[in-house]
Amino acid sequence: MRTLKEKNKFIATILAFAVIPISGLATDIYLPSMPSMATEFNLPESSIQLTLSIFLISYGLTQFFAGSIADSFGRYRISLISMALFVVSFLITVSTDNIMVIYAMRVCQGALSGLAVVSKRAFFVDVYEGEQRKHYLSIMTIVWSVGPIIAPFIGGYLQKHFGWQSNFYVLAGYSLLILILELIFSGETLKTKNPFHISFLLKEYERMFKTKDFFYGMLMCGLSYAMVIFFNLCGAFIIEHKMGYSEVIAGYASLILGFAWMVGGFLGKALINKAFLPKIRYANFIQLALIVLMFAASYFTSNLYSLVAFAFAIHITAGFIFNNYFAYCLGRFPDSAGLAGGLTGGVAFIITSGISYGIVALIKPEIQLQVAEGYFILGILGLFILSMIKIRKAHI
Repeated sequence: MRTLKEKNKFIATILAFAVIPISGLATDIYLPSMPSMATEFNLPESSIQLTLSIFLISYGLTQFFAGSIADSFGRYRISLISMALFVVSFLITVSTDNIMVIYAMRVCQGALSGLAVVSKRAFFVDVYEGEQRKHYLSIMTIVWSVGPIIAPFIGGYLQKHFGWQSNFYVLAGYSLLILILELIFSGETLKTKNPFHISFLLKEYERMFKTKDFFYGMLMCGLSYAMVIFFNLCGAFIIEHKMGYSEVIAGYASLILGFAWMVGGFLGKALINKAFLPKIRYANFIQLALIVLMFAASYFTSNLYSLVAFAFAIHITAGFIFNNYFAYCLGRFPDSAGLAGGLTGGVAFIITSGISYGIVALIKPEIQLQVAEGYFILGILGLFILSMIKIRKAHI
């Protein structure tokens, strides 16, 4: 397998950034189509919402061993295989009217996303060092947020003019383009291969799980992103079915909330040198204050504008917390970057999928007040974890 050439380092970095948002693109591009899919398949909302949760669970579980595979067999080959299989799975998705086949393809797409994204996360640790590495890891989380920003915006127009299948045709074309460019410009970046042994894997996972700051960081990443997925699961249905707006408007709403996540990422990067835990606590307190304000306002005004405005502010705080903790966790174990990235993503996205789908199933949000209730549960869980960190530090 050829190694990355120095002259192609910049282009390979751009390609790595292009792969990073693939999971967000695959989850968010069809959000405006979910109500129409439920109607076309003659299924309840929960059955279509499950396609998103299945993807996230598969994405999270895959990352547990994707890091070990990337550290043992390299990054480049995994990326190529993932992109090729992406094309096939997306084309199968659009060619079926069987929801079980779509579920199976979403499992495959989640697994492929896990393999591809973990490999590219490790790319930045392989290629860059010191402050430059810290810089690129922080940018990486911002680039990752591009997927949720542009995907539903594009998906709204695709749904309106071409139907839900067009979303997956676009994803297949995007994957094919990256595959071709990777074959031309990229290469292997792994310098030293770690053994692929179960005993080694368990030993490394034990070491990471016992590192408390890393463990709590994974939990906070999961809860922060769960706020976004919680809204994604119910937002389009509320905007389209309950408020009567079109799929394009639902796409614009998701676009705005995607920008909120990116703003939180930029704030995280801007304040990267500030004391870590105090800024996370301040963000959580602001988040809870906004949620309480959303509760109160819901008794006086409840419309598209108020819903999106409150969600926008809350998602900024979630993006800020996620950016800080995710970058911290990825750089915590540079000697096992693939494993650390895989474990972080695995735990975070399993928490995200389980909690977000569980809250939606419990509350069944149909109005702004119920959305605030879901946010409140997540905000309180974040406060509990941060309180545990503070108590632990006080006893050290």
